[in-house]
Amino acid sequence: MKINPSGPINNPYQKTVKAQASEQAAPQKTDKLEISKEAKDMLNSDKIDPARQAKVDALKSKVESGDYKIDAEETARKFYDFWTKQ
Repeated sequence: MKINPSGPINNPYQKTVKAQASEQAAPQKTDKLEISKEAKDMLNSDKIDPARQAKVDALKSKVESGDYKIDAEETARKFYDFWTKQ
């Protein structure tokens, strides 16, 4: 007795191989980074605002002396406001 297939056989393995081959044939997406003109200017600028430098120096001295204390509640509130856009 001879048995002939009645139609195309659905092979799940072949479907997977074909799907993977088509994914590999598609061009790979790459990450792209764009830096604004203002950010580039800031990176290339050697000019430091004297008021900002004074604040940085004051904070550095407080941290080095151990007098700088962090208010956890205020920090948490700032994070919350930032993430909830308030």
